[in-house]
Amino acid sequence: MFFQSFCVFAKDYPASLFGIHSDGITLNTRSIQAAIDYINGNGGGRLVFYVGRYLSGSIHLKSNVTIHLEEGAVLAGSLNPYDYDKKIFTAFIFAYDQDSVSITGQGVIDGQGRTVARNLVNLIHGGILKDLFRYDRPQEDHRPMVINFRNCTNVSIKGVTIRNSASWVQTYDQCKNVLIDSIRVDSKAYWNNDGIDIADCDGVRITNSYIDAADDGICLKSHDTKAFCNNIYVRNNTIRSSANAVKFGTATNGGFKNIQIINNRVFDTYRSAVAIEAVDGGFVENVVIDSLKAVNTGNAIFLRLGERVAGRKGKLENVKISNVYVEIAGSKPDAGYEYEGPIEDMPRNTSPLVIAGLPGQYISNISFKNIEIKYPGGGNAMFANAALDRLDSIPEIPAKYPDFSMFKELPAWGIYIRHAKGISFSNITLRCEKKDYRSPIVLDDVHQSQFSAVSIKGTGGSKNNIYKYKSSDVTVK
Repeated sequence: MFFQSFCVFAKDYPASLFGIHSDGITLNTRSIQAAIDYINGNGGGRLVFYVGRYLSGSIHLKSNVTIHLEEGAVLAGSLNPYDYDKKIFTAFIFAYDQDSVSITGQGVIDGQGRTVARNLVNLIHGGILKDLFRYDRPQEDHRPMVINFRNCTNVSIKGVTIRNSASWVQTYDQCKNVLIDSIRVDSKAYWNNDGIDIADCDGVRITNSYIDAADDGICLKSHDTKAFCNNIYVRNNTIRSSANAVKFGTATNGGFKNIQIINNRVFDTYRSAVAIEAVDGGFVENVVIDSLKAVNTGNAIFLRLGERVAGRKGKLENVKISNVYVEIAGSKPDAGYEYEGPIEDMPRNTSPLVIAGLPGQYISNISFKNIEIKYPGGGNAMFANAALDRLDSIPEIPAKYPDFSMFKELPAWGIYIRHAKGISFSNITLRCEKKDYRSPIVLDDVHQSQFSAVSIKGTGGSKNNIYKYKSSDVTVK
């Protein structure tokens, strides 16, 4: 992958030069914006915030300007919802159609989202603001995210801590050449707190960062049918989520191509360590996932095709997954966190690794190598509404929101594959700690696939390690 470097302007401008106050009380929106405009108009440079707390509403970053937060500096979002601007979304820090924009340093950006969201709720209850108010919460686009960059080139976010967003934490939409390095995201303040959202961008590096989010940790999206995520590199990150750690989707209108997810760690994650979904007609191709370790997670890997709009089926092909170790939780893996994932699609036992295409629309050319998954086992046979003699009863539900638990009970404790071809597993170990009545591996409408060096330990109630149904040309070595 090629990522163009870009210059860092040496000239520094102290925030105090522009009458920006660090008392945590003065609203600095206009003075911060004036500083950004001045630096932009005078050849570029860094607006430097030293120790203190700087309160502001929405600001708009411009070309060749860096916001630099020294250690001890906190850039805090206003508690008043009226202090935030809205473009496509509402946000604290905007950059639209700009070049060479950066946020750097060892300081903190605090969206104060919990309080902002509650203040929005009060305005809605008072009849001041109109909002659909689904699920007793304001719409996502009415709540300010912390960072919203769109159609920007040469973006750098380095070193800072970003916390407490009222919505998604940060979204980079149709940007090119984006570097996100050594940041810390701590956002469990409210709903929809995705740690990092990358939408239809080209050339993105997310490295050496720590993400603790109430919603998806690192999420790739595609909103535009004429655009797609391309050349995305995710390496050496630690992720915790009350949803999915790494996710493709849910918005998958365009697609995803040339994605590398290397040497990442996942813990205490409610849903999947990795979820790759194509449910809006988009495509997924040329994805490499290598060296992933996940402990205390609800699901290992979930691959899904869907058809949320009739006639628009996605494509998911050419994915290589290797050197993976996962420990599946026997109970709710995010229990005790402030915003937990919902208890849904019950009753069911713990779910297997899932590959689920659609009838006539196969997930294809997926390889797994050097995989070890440890399951708690102990499945309750009273939940067996998807037994081997009733595989056709498992619903297709192509229009349903995708998630590993969407099918409820599945007939396998280890791996479940449906509507797929060209699937290969090599050097796979599945461990079941307690006896489970289900089969380790179940194949339904699977073709031209192979399993080699598969080790099943603690199978429990099944004598058939790999159960094949309506499948052909499947070899086991």
